[in-house]
Amino acid sequence: MQDEFALIRSWLSRRPTPDRHIEVDIGDDAAVVQPLSGNSMVLTCDTMVETVHFRRDTLSLQEIGRKLLAVNASDINAMGGVPVYALISASVPDGWQEDELLQIYEGLYAYAEEIKVTLIGGDTTRTDGPLTLTLTLTGEVEKGHALRRSAAKPGDILFVTGTLGDSAAGLDLLLKNRTASDGEKPLIEAHCRPDPPLQIGPWLSDSPFYSRVSLNDISDGLAREAWEIAEASGVTIVIEEDKIPLSPALLSYAESSGQDPYQWVWSGGEDFQLLGTVPFQHWEAFEWEAKRRNWKIAAIGQVESGEPGVEKIVDKKRLKVEKSGYNHFANR
Repeated sequence: MQDEFALIRSWLSRRPTPDRHIEVDIGDDAAVVQPLSGNSMVLTCDTMVETVHFRRDTLSLQEIGRKLLAVNASDINAMGGVPVYALISASVPDGWQEDELLQIYEGLYAYAEEIKVTLIGGDTTRTDGPLTLTLTLTGEVEKGHALRRSAAKPGDILFVTGTLGDSAAGLDLLLKNRTASDGEKPLIEAHCRPDPPLQIGPWLSDSPFYSRVSLNDISDGLAREAWEIAEASGVTIVIEEDKIPLSPALLSYAESSGQDPYQWVWSGGEDFQLLGTVPFQHWEAFEWEAKRRNWKIAAIGQVESGEPGVEKIVDKKRLKVEKSGYNHFANR
């Protein structure tokens, strides 16, 4: 394998063409960029560790790279921002070949080009542990318009984007090591090639009611993300379980495998959809815009005053929702 700097040059040479806002590009100690005037920076960082966050028997090499960027882009989206620049660090153990690592980067670059993100730097080291990939992503949002989890108020509508549970069900299917039927393939796609709704967060941050929008990305399951909004806002969130959008693929797989589809919704994670609240009087405008742009959104509950917590309505009964979901320390 080449030395560290040759590897970085080789990997980064394959990226999309840099944009004009980069003052100093790859080749110096650090990159220098110019944020657009009037915007604030949004920064996030995520790490994916082999066997903990990805496995080579469930994801292709290119899908690993795509997912690393998608995870971070989803966080920027939940803040109402637009992702712009990325930096990646790779800690590589023996046993990984250079051409395999290049395939990971190619997957990252393909998605970066799709969402107009530029990779502006990186680092690589050797490790005795598993392959570890860390990506830092910067985004931009209009100054003062960043969306927060703490903006939910009693009377607000609770909504989600897309369908939930598909990624966790797809992983369940993959781990069973059987060929997916045509009807189940969307579950595999949801797990291996996540597609966060990156237009919705920026639209909400640019809306007239942005200051009254709370938002969270669904990375660790609906239950945990709802709890995060409830605790940050000091409210009770009530979810009507039968209003949660489920895909035909999820329902079909749950039935054929004899499993409860809601187990993947509440605590499965990695949907990378959005969970949020908007004031009741602005829901119609948001719904109209979503229909015009072909966004999938659904009202699944409401915000009430009370102790911070989450409840669900099932068969007309109100039940407490435990703070379940993926925990990086408990799930070991």
